[in-house]
Amino acid sequence: MKLLEVEALDVRYGHIQALKGVSLEVAEGEIVTLLGANGAGKTTLMRTISGLLRAHAGDVRLRGQSIVRTGADAVVRAGVSQAPEGRRVFPTLSMAENLMLGGYTRTAAESRQTQAQVYALFPRLQERATQLAGTLSGGEQQMLAIGRALMARPKLLLLDEPSLGLAPIIVRDIFRNLRRIREQGVTMLLVEQNARMALKLADRGYVLETGRVALQGAAGELLASEQVQASYLGGGL
Repeated sequence: MKLLEVEALDVRYGHIQALKGVSLEVAEGEIVTLLGANGAGKTTLMRTISGLLRAHAGDVRLRGQSIVRTGADAVVRAGVSQAPEGRRVFPTLSMAENLMLGGYTRTAAESRQTQAQVYALFPRLQERATQLAGTLSGGEQQMLAIGRALMARPKLLLLDEPSLGLAPIIVRDIFRNLRRIREQGVTMLLVEQNARMALKLADRGYVLETGRVALQGAAGELLASEQVQASYLGGGL
């Protein structure tokens, strides 16, 4: 069943068109990755799905219902949550306070239950519960950003560059936990600079170039693609 459908989406920043007729879909239970160079439109697409940007044309549907004109708070209530690029934690609040903010659409009982699930995924967060988020390491802040997004109990989790700026051992931990999150029934749309790891995790992928979908297919097919290898995988496997 299709969970997310993006149809012929155009997004502009003033006179600059950032997305040009982008269409994609994500089925329930899938991990789909978005690849592309800086400026290709990946973050713009994620922010439009989240309701943070307004589309000039086209549609975004969640389980068949249009959310393209819906405010960001209502998009979260509909079942879409995002861990943004750069993590965007609240530095002067504690880790636990940051986490609980992610569950503002849920009851206190639901938030407690989800918090326990987040701590099971990321035990280090529980150890840092009272620490100010601004003093956490980059890896801990990324765990917090993902955990905060999960607190809303999303049907669709949007992840924008979860490995950015992190050491390889932390990146492996993050991706291992993304697999566990998928096993818990969460569908994901993933923007990731590490194309190889993203394609090994994902079921399918799309490649954006200058605001358009240039390639799409099964993750294995994209891994084997000479074009993808040359542009995003360092010229070979």
